[in-house]
Amino acid sequence: MTKILLVEDDDSIRLGLRYYLEQESYQVFESSTVLEASKAVENDAEIDLILLDLNLPDGNGFDLFRTIKEKHDIPVIFLTANDLEVSIVMGLDMGADDYITKPFKARELISRMKAVLRRVKGKQNSNVIQIQDLTIDLEQAKVLKNGIDVMLTALEYKILLILALNPNTVFTREKILADIWDVNEAYVNDNTLTVYIKRIREKIEDDPMHPKIILTVRGVGYKVGDLC
Repeated sequence: MTKILLVEDDDSIRLGLRYYLEQESYQVFESSTVLEASKAVENDAEIDLILLDLNLPDGNGFDLFRTIKEKHDIPVIFLTANDLEVSIVMGLDMGADDYITKPFKARELISRMKAVLRRVKGKQNSNVIQIQDLTIDLEQAKVLKNGIDVMLTALEYKILLILALNPNTVFTREKILADIWDVNEAYVNDNTLTVYIKRIREKIEDDPMHPKIILTVRGVGYKVGDLC
């Protein structure tokens, strides 16, 4: 369930928004002060989105936003009665994901929230390549098969990545050798590449003798098929 932190000091607005958000199946956490919001973020690192009022009794939303962003990469939508252009520009320049002025319709806010969450999810997914039951986490440089770590050497990972980043593209053996060449590494020749491909298949394929992930294009080279 998507977790929303609602930071709003007006009780009527906060309760009304909580009702609408829960109707949309969001899990809502409430805060009415900077201190409460700071504690909520620290106590629950799984918050997916923050709705942040700018005018709070013990501080302002801009300062709270800076504090949160120093430690957490959580998307934020500012809620405020101030629709001055300078405030809007300031909020967006600071890195806020959106900015909505009061009064607003609940449906409009929910629509904007969904748009922000879709963008964030898209960014996260761009760091992951899924090939059948194989997951390549580009950010952590990890490979998992059915959720279990696959231990690849640096060179094995590099070869797999060349193919996985270009699905359905046939790489000649010469092209792969050229791409993995590094002056700090031992030279890899054509025969050694065959050995590396065999080792990778033994680690990532269900049946290395009949591979489904790294495919051989006879007489040309190798490719990774459709991602899924």
